[in-house]
Amino acid sequence: AATLVADLVRSGIKIERGAQVKKFHVPKGNVKAPIILDLEAKGGGPRSPTAATDVKCDVYIAAVGRKPNTANLNLAGAGIQPDSYGGIEVDSRLQANANGGDVYAAGDVLGRPFLASTGMAQGYAAIQNMFAEDLIEKNGVVGDDDSVDKEDDDEAEDSADSSTACKIGEICMTGENFDPKSLASNPFAFPIGVWSSPEASYYGLSSQQCEEMGIDAGEGVALYSECLRGLVFSPNGLLKLVFDKETGQIMGVHICGDDACELIHYGMELVKAERTIDDVLSNLYSAVTFHEMYRIAALAAQDPAGARKRRAAAGKALTRRNRGVREQ
Repeated sequence: AATLVADLVRSGIKIERGAQVKKFHVPKGNVKAPIILDLEAKGGGPRSPTAATDVKCDVYIAAVGRKPNTANLNLAGAGIQPDSYGGIEVDSRLQANANGGDVYAAGDVLGRPFLASTGMAQGYAAIQNMFAEDLIEKNGVVGDDDSVDKEDDDEAEDSADSSTACKIGEICMTGENFDPKSLASNPFAFPIGVWSSPEASYYGLSSQQCEEMGIDAGEGVALYSECLRGLVFSPNGLLKLVFDKETGQIMGVHICGDDACELIHYGMELVKAERTIDDVLSNLYSAVTFHEMYRIAALAAQDPAGARKRRAAAGKALTRRNRGVREQ
């Protein structure tokens, strides 16, 4: 987060922390006059004496989020009670609380995370759940043969449960449930991508999450300016590997910089395959690629003191470079 904020500041964007808009002053009759926003402290009340009390702008945009577009679906007619945001509530099998229990839902109508990848995975899983019995018969687990005993029936049910698991995308790290609550509580469900400038992305656990789970975690950090491609084309940003100090297993990957939302998928595979810092170091990465940062971060994990010195040197060089660009 700090890396993203720093890049925004370098781009000339002013960030007012701990503030909210109290009043709008919209000019009338003069399209060239700015909009003036009176600010107050977050939650109400005056701001500190050194903080800005107003902001002038040409356009005001508020990011208030999204809501499921279900108002015209006549959900009540099917006996479906949506949540407070209009989302269809489902169980772990993506089955809605409709009359008769024959309604399933997937995608944006469920609410968060509002992603195409998770929506497709939910759709696949919902169809598997709808036709679980047909899939069992198709696979030859259950038939008309009277010789199938109860134990075999139990095994068939277990097979049905496993067959409903999603088999596409990056959503199958743990568990078989793709309802919004399960996705929100599972850090291994899918990679998070923020298509800002620069991009930000992560997969797996953070150091704080590891600590809460009783894992003694370390971090290996690589700056974009430490790899050749980053130094030449895009020096601002970093890649971080979170790992278990005892085993070296990589628990999470966090990236902020150009192509972060592309780079995260390799990091996701490292986490899902339970790769270690040593595994990363044993691989050879092409020099003029951002993937070289994975090896640099792994080296930093093994030699934190040396890595801090290298990052400090790279940071100083980058600061001089950025200062020179601004002066020009």
